Amino acid sequence: MFVDYYELLEISPNANSETIERVFRYFAMRYHPDNQDTGDESRFSEILEAHNVLKDPVKRAQYDIRHKDHLNLRTELIGEASNNTTIERDVAIQAKLLSLLYVKRRQDVNNPGIGDTEIERLSGCPREHLEFHLWYLKAKGWIGRIENGTYAITVEGIDRANSEHRRDTTIRLLDHAG
Repeated sequence: MFVDYYELLEISPNANSETIERVFRYFAMRYHPDNQDTGDESRFSEILEAHNVLKDPVKRAQYDIRHKDHLNLRTELIGEASNNTTIERDVAIQAKLLSLLYVKRRQDVNNPGIGDTEIERLSGCPREHLEFHLWYLKAKGWIGRIENGTYAITVEGIDRANSEHRRDTTIRLLDHAG
């Protein structure tokens, strides 16, 4: 797991070596295990590790590359989290998966499963995009793996699909009435 040494030391990534040393000495005294009032061995070890990396120009340059990648991932995460179309798209994919498995179960109650490759093909989503949705639907108890390893909708999944269909129908009727 990535540890943000700049955040840990409460300094800017642009901090010079003198600032790093000054802040390190402050935190080292504060968290040193011998300090009866504020000593914290775990925190002291983290501060020492951050200092050892950031004081060495080569280690710091290598760390800064990872730090930049980490910041880019955070920015990407924030951007995606604030984008409502992402959640709407996810809801649509989950509804589509439930619908596919609903129809398959209805068509052949004794052989209700759809395999991984077929789910990818029918949904139009690659496996890496489906993993989250399949995990979610399984965790909710709406789908599950059956004996032959394929996915099938559960009774709870059928109830969910039916309730979503009723809600969508009501919304469409209200839209047409207005």
